[in-house]
Amino acid sequence: MATFKHISSKNADYGDAEKYLTFEHDEFTMKPTLDPNGRLIPREDYRITSLNCGGEDFAIACMRANLRYRKNQKRDDVKSHHYIISFDPRDGPENGLTVDRAQELGERFCREHFPGHQALVCTHPDGHNHSGNIHVHIVINSLRIEEVPLLPYMDRPADTKAGMKHRCTDAAMNYFRAEVMEMCHREGLYQIDLLHGSRNRVSEREYWAQKKGQAALDKQAAALAAEGKPTSPTKFETDKEKLRQTIRSALSSATSFEDFAGKLLQQGVTVKESRGRLSYLTPDRTKPITARRLGDAFDRAAVLSTLEQNAARAAAQSATKSKQPVSIMSRLKEAKTPNVERVIDIEAKRAEGKGVGYKHWASIHNLKNEARALVLYEQYGFKSRDELDAAITAARSELSDTRAGLKKTESLLKEKKEDQRNLLNFIKTKPVIDNLKAQKSEKARRAYREQYESDFIIHESAKNYFKRKGITKLPGRKALWDEIEQLTVRQNEEYNAYREQKARVRELETIRDNIEQTLHGTQSRQKKYEQEH
Repeated sequence: MATFKHISSKNADYGDAEKYLTFEHDEFTMKPTLDPNGRLIPREDYRITSLNCGGEDFAIACMRANLRYRKNQKRDDVKSHHYIISFDPRDGPENGLTVDRAQELGERFCREHFPGHQALVCTHPDGHNHSGNIHVHIVINSLRIEEVPLLPYMDRPADTKAGMKHRCTDAAMNYFRAEVMEMCHREGLYQIDLLHGSRNRVSEREYWAQKKGQAALDKQAAALAAEGKPTSPTKFETDKEKLRQTIRSALSSATSFEDFAGKLLQQGVTVKESRGRLSYLTPDRTKPITARRLGDAFDRAAVLSTLEQNAARAAAQSATKSKQPVSIMSRLKEAKTPNVERVIDIEAKRAEGKGVGYKHWASIHNLKNEARALVLYEQYGFKSRDELDAAITAARSELSDTRAGLKKTESLLKEKKEDQRNLLNFIKTKPVIDNLKAQKSEKARRAYREQYESDFIIHESAKNYFKRKGITKLPGRKALWDEIEQLTVRQNEEYNAYREQKARVRELETIRDNIEQTLHGTQSRQKKYEQEH
């Protein structure tokens, strides 16, 4: 699958481009690799050709042209454009692609699409990752030295004139990609659709970040192995790749955009829609990452399409499930939290004056809750009354510990809020106190104190508060606020846990009482039957 990339360069030394193409460079730092004597190491195998240079060296020819047309003289001018056509590794063994044939295709592509530009065309037999993908580098001087006909990707007359500069627009890149696809199709080479993006879009920067991170992990693993310590294979993931996995996880189960946004928010990721485009903000960033930078699988259209499919699948499963006959006991077992209530003592209620209608309702109520108690007894896996009593004791102990922790957190939170209140009072009144020194006479100071008496009282009270606590250095306002926020979150979590544990204790106790009542009622009915017969 051939790919097509573009890199613009502001480097005024055109010789560096030729040096990169013909000598070995470090794949991470992009600096030349030197031998033990400090000399450059030539690449083992490559093909290189210069075009439109008039027999001169590429760098000299480019500098002469720039001086003649007085272009590319400023620091920020784009001096050259670097295009790379990478072929699929399978094209060599399966389709007969060789370095010479790839060089010929690159020269033909350059003559057709970059006429009038001085250029270098160089083919390498392998990529950075040694995957065997033959690739062609086309480096052109941004300045055009000849007038050329209007090509399909050009959109203004100046693009054809000599002395004008090459412009790599979005339209031009789409045209070049289409031409690369057509070339691969014509030559019988592997190819993918370059015009409709990719589901996972990995930029050059992210690619090298992943390579460097993986190299660091491999180096660390090698060091551990040398020391005889256990190692495990680890794959380095960039922040963008982690975000992609988080989005995929949320998309796998969400059925609506609100559900999708809620699942992402649980992971600390905020999704935002603006002008029909989605962007994702992670907790460690201040600027969101657009879906376009992550890949086409994360844009608005793809996300909404996936959500629609999930919703349709969930509706179909629900409809299929509702058609299947389910017994009352099965429904009780599948219920998430059956509402188990205590069994009513019907005889006692009848003695209080309740009528026949109440007796009928209470009988049904007791039967339902006795059945629910038995279902839950089985679901929790209890095999004896002792196990149920032990579970109740453990649940009560856990509830007691959670209550103690909650009380401690509430006390600490109350104390921190009091610290915050006194700190704010101290900070708010400090300018008034400091301004007392500006009063030059005793009479003026006395009048000033009388005018701001309440501020002096508040300030002194806050000062004494911290003095009683033995605090000599006042806490930071932001740090104190963060601590209160963390304590509030912890208090809410502990309170939710306390409510759940309290409900569990009540449920277990109700199960025990209902089972006892059921057994007692069964024994009473059996005894009555024996007496009557």
